[in-house]
Amino acid sequence: MIDPVKLDRLAEVAVRTGVNLQKGQDLVITAPLSAIELVRAITVHAYQAGAGVVMPFFTDEAITLARYENADDASFDHAPGWFYDGLAAAYKGGAARMAITGDDPMLLADQDPTKVARLSKATSIAAKPAMAPIVGFEVNWNIVAFPGAGWAARVFPDLPVAEAQGKLMDAIYKASRLDGDDPVANWADHTAELKKRVKWLNDHDFAALKYTGPGTDLMLGLADGHIWKGGASPALNGVICQPNIPTEEVFTCPHAYKVDGVVSATKPLAHQGNVIENIKVRFEAGRIVEATATKGEAVLQALLQTDDGASRIGEVALVPHSSPISQSGTLFYNTLFDENASCHIALGQCYADTIQGGSEYSPEELQQKGGNQSLIHVDWMMGSDAVDIDGITKTGAVIPVMRKGEWA
Repeated sequence: MIDPVKLDRLAEVAVRTGVNLQKGQDLVITAPLSAIELVRAITVHAYQAGAGVVMPFFTDEAITLARYENADDASFDHAPGWFYDGLAAAYKGGAARMAITGDDPMLLADQDPTKVARLSKATSIAAKPAMAPIVGFEVNWNIVAFPGAGWAARVFPDLPVAEAQGKLMDAIYKASRLDGDDPVANWADHTAELKKRVKWLNDHDFAALKYTGPGTDLMLGLADGHIWKGGASPALNGVICQPNIPTEEVFTCPHAYKVDGVVSATKPLAHQGNVIENIKVRFEAGRIVEATATKGEAVLQALLQTDDGASRIGEVALVPHSSPISQSGTLFYNTLFDENASCHIALGQCYADTIQGGSEYSPEELQQKGGNQSLIHVDWMMGSDAVDIDGITKTGAVIPVMRKGEWA
């Protein structure tokens, strides 16, 4: 029940607007096996755009579960560094990167959370060479979604699976702004609107943001030389790409050592096969010193202990409550979508390109500017129609940024 026309249009936009594949450029695709139809459609559009070679790599839910159910304990501290070294070599050689999400977000809910956390950490360490060009925005890259059966069943549990997949495809289609005669033009118009917000924020060059709302009273300092970004942007290789489809956010780098106060999540976080609900944390000098959740607290605590930077934040993003994803009322259990329904922050690694000249800095130099360093980057939502945000200038003046979740 997945409309092939909608799937093809998603593939076309992913290639032309998302990754903006260049003639002669190789394309590396990582995807769940269930998304093979989308991978095939992307491959067609990629070669029509002049791709050098399209090279897909697949994961599979059954194979993932087989490891947890059968592997030796030592397996969960091991990840194939050789594979990620190969991806790093591809990106250094000029390849573009396309990631497709779509697996069941609760796939590992019944597995040992300790093993899940250990394998996640081992994978993050092994993947650092491959993630560095992405975090540093050295290459053009993009993430899109396919309505996998397990995921669709989570989002629409009262529907037969095939019908749920069709409905989730419709939701992805709408959220990804694929309606109308020319979705590529839709994205050009949307990016132009995001750039207006980016310019306003960069012109004000706030020192901090002040958040006030139910369960939230937070002063969030911004990194020295921070840059607001949003919409399509040029990677260091000169290619203008749209990393996330969909996207509604403008974002920048917080100061990892200048965040104080309390903040409460406004939506559940799906992480490592678990749902973490009603997160509430308290920051002191940038570090989370107290964290609670009504469900999944042990998973949250394990996440915060991943490394020294896991209890600090590396991204802050502003999203109006009136965004299409928010107004849909759908909880996707997928960060690519849920983060675009609400203002959010991300635990862990900063994006180097959200600091002026940051892509040329060493990790130590980024840290001196306030950019956080970590193996993780996990977004969670803390905005709603009850949250106000003020910008604090370097002279201490207070300027409204958002009121009741909308741009002021």
